[in-house]
Amino acid sequence: MFSYCFIAFWCHYLQFRGLRVQCLRVGNTEIRNDKKLEISLQHVYGIGRSRAHQILCDLSIGNKLTKDLTGVELNTHREEVSRYMTGEDLRRCIKHDIGRLVDIQCYRGIRNSVGLPCRGQRTSTNARTRKGKRVAIPGKKKPSR
Repeated sequence: MFSYCFIAFWCHYLQFRGLRVQCLRVGNTEIRNDKKLEISLQHVYGIGRSRAHQILCDLSIGNKLTKDLTGVELNTHREEVSRYMTGEDLRRCIKHDIGRLVDIQCYRGIRNSVGLPCRGQRTSTNARTRKGKRVAIPGKKKPSR
């Protein structure tokens, strides 16, 4: 139905029993029709709350439902969102940047490869998200209280 090439933004129309449903795609992500535009833009990887608000301010379009957009507004959204790096392009760029840090063996690269936080957070009591689940060490007893 859809081609899986890296097109940043397109829209398509589906028809179910005479009812036309407008589906908006941005960065290989479906945009929900029943939500406000500022919220539905945040489902795209690389567009957060502030960037979605900035896009709407630049276009001077009110925060209305996605299904209420006209064809002209869809085209302006296409041009505006394509100015930013989103979706798979952004993921690829981040992966390349982390790989470059690992290759040159700098501090951040070493911490990334080992799986520890690399921005100065403490690791003795926290960092469970980055370090993963606790693993019991055999032969080590818990101190009695």
